[in-house]
Amino acid sequence: MATSQQETEPVQFDVKNVGGIDSTNILIPKGVTVLTGENATNRTSFLQSIMAALGSQQVTLKGDADKGRVEMSLAGETYQRTLQRAGSSVQFGGEHYLDNPEVADLFAFLLENNEARQAVARGDDLRELIMRPVDTEKIRSDIEALKTKKDKLDEKITSIERDREKLSELEARKSKLNDEISEKQDELAEKEQEIDEKSRDIEESKEEKEALESKLGELREVRSELESVRSQLENHKKSLSSLKKERAELNDELDEMSTAPMGEHRELEEQIQDFREQRKRLSSDVSDLQNLIQYNEEQLEQGGAEVLQSNDGGTDGSITSQLLDEGSDEIVCWTCGSEVEQSQIEETIERLQGLRSQKMKKLNEIKSQLEELKSEQREKERIQDHRDEIKNQIERAESEIERRKAEIESLNDRRVELTEGVEQLEEAVKELESEDFETVLSLHREANQLEFEIGRLESDREDVEQRIGEIEKSVSELKSLKQNREDIANELTDLRTKIDQFETDAVESFNEHISEILDILDYDNIDRIWIERREQTVQEGRRKVERTRFDLHIVRTTDSGTGYEDTIDHLSESEREVTGLIFALAGYLVHDLHEEVPFMLLDSLEAIDSARIAALVDYFSEYVEYLVVALLKEDAQALDSTYNRVREI
Repeated sequence: MATSQQETEPVQFDVKNVGGIDSTNILIPKGVTVLTGENATNRTSFLQSIMAALGSQQVTLKGDADKGRVEMSLAGETYQRTLQRAGSSVQFGGEHYLDNPEVADLFAFLLENNEARQAVARGDDLRELIMRPVDTEKIRSDIEALKTKKDKLDEKITSIERDREKLSELEARKSKLNDEISEKQDELAEKEQEIDEKSRDIEESKEEKEALESKLGELREVRSELESVRSQLENHKKSLSSLKKERAELNDELDEMSTAPMGEHRELEEQIQDFREQRKRLSSDVSDLQNLIQYNEEQLEQGGAEVLQSNDGGTDGSITSQLLDEGSDEIVCWTCGSEVEQSQIEETIERLQGLRSQKMKKLNEIKSQLEELKSEQREKERIQDHRDEIKNQIERAESEIERRKAEIESLNDRRVELTEGVEQLEEAVKELESEDFETVLSLHREANQLEFEIGRLESDREDVEQRIGEIEKSVSELKSLKQNREDIANELTDLRTKIDQFETDAVESFNEHISEILDILDYDNIDRIWIERREQTVQEGRRKVERTRFDLHIVRTTDSGTGYEDTIDHLSESEREVTGLIFALAGYLVHDLHEEVPFMLLDSLEAIDSARIAALVDYFSEYVEYLVVALLKEDAQALDSTYNRVREI
């Protein structure tokens, strides 16, 4: 871990009204700090204060206070966190150290109610905890974006390749047009030569010749325009046919698409909203239960003598003395004021913890089902967007069809008008004709027709050349487009396997670090603790889907030396607590929390003997800058005497 000199200096904490603490100032030096003492000495409350300063909300406000505060001076910076009671919950304000304390809450702040420890003790599926730091939703969003991009590239590449197949046909068409133009030009040259020869044989007046040539020129222009109109008509009719075909294909595609009744969409949205409300209620319930559990635990720790002393106003009263002498476990309930057995309150706390576990399990189920519904909603929206796009394309095609029809009607009218004009001009030419001019006039007509045909062929050739140029330009980009598509396909493959790879790597890393920690603890009857990643088919609503599950396995050894596999359900309570702690400690190493979280907090280690606690503390002291552990006096004695001790809070 790369740490600046400032970050290795002592950290000052100024705490007010957190947990059971009224007010305290404590200096935590670099290395290991042991909070040692008996129960009800606010050790857990101080650990919560550290958590609050770092950014956690798993912190309780003192029962008789409406406001609390934690100030932390670290690495030359001061961070102040405020707590404000708001009904049954606590609101947090101020500036804290960590940008996102979620992973630290799971694997660095290892108090008794730590979620990772409790999940293992309950035998929950561990996948959600292990994968929580991974933003799988963003990965799925990236996959959808890349799929859209790749689909567009596929369409473009397919279109270019179809056009490329037409190149040879277009080149052949161009060659044919060149031949036809050459032939027509040769014919025209012959006609013009023949006209010159015939014209020399005819003696005519200049005026008559000019009038005839004028009418012939006008006739040539009108005929040329008429032929152009006919060509445009042909093209528009072809386009109209293509548009009708396209519209029919789009309508067929629209008919084939699966449609969901609007009622189903509304029902899906209602389900999502219902699940969101359930998630909100359950989150609030879990938070309230957590605050209630922590408050009762702290009150229970502060109970006993303090409450008994307050019953008669002093420490020497007869009632108090009798109770203390007899070793009674009765205390005054802080909710109803009556005297109850301490074991009853402890049982109530256990029931609250069980209820919280049930709520947490239900909350995780709701989150999973909500994600499935949102995914289904996104798919339906994608289909609906595609349907809308097809409808828009149909509307555009129909609009273009109507425009083409109008163009065709207009061109038909123009063709009739030009045809009548040609007839009129031909009559005018006939009036100017004489038998002497008849041959020359016929030759002029033929020459005019040849010129028109040459113009039309040259226009067609220009269109073909333009199309060839467009295709060749597109084909020149094909290699780059295919490379881009391949890159996107590879990226898609990487993203699709990324979550699987994250899961595989995380499980391997957890198993490796669990093995290391288990070696340090050196239990005789536990050979191995490991996590198995497996696929299972689960029923979600009306569908069966594949889900990944992480199961915890324990390999044990009998007195005779025979090894066998066990599950968390068969372990004793203390063994479950130890296993939960091992899992949480492994998570600290897997996620390299020492690189961003300066503190590691340990509490409720009673299930482990003092020698093993000392070994764990020594091991993790090499990773973290500030390791703070809360221990009873007898357990603290086994730790290195050079470690900093805090005996009063």
